[in-house]
Amino acid sequence: MFIIELTYKVPNDLIDQHLIAHRAFLDKHYETGHFIASGAKTPREGGVILANANSKQEIGEILKEDPFYVNTLADYRVIEFTASKKAANIQDLIH
Repeated sequence: MFIIELTYKVPNDLIDQHLIAHRAFLDKHYETGHFIASGAKTPREGGVILANANSKQEIGEILKEDPFYVNTLADYRVIEFTASKKAANIQDLIH
């Protein structure tokens, strides 16, 4: 599993211009099963994606499709971890 941290490199008004395309990118990878949860950081200086993939390289290839990446709007930090436990009610905790 992976935690992907995005940090914006540009003001939010430029981010907003690409937000619809970014959300379409997210939707695509929710459908493939790669993305589990995502959202903006507070304060709004970037975002976080919880992802599942076979390798860090696969995550890197997926991120190259993100309009924020294509337009050099954000930096990405990818943290790989092995999930050894999960809350029984994980679905109820995500809101």
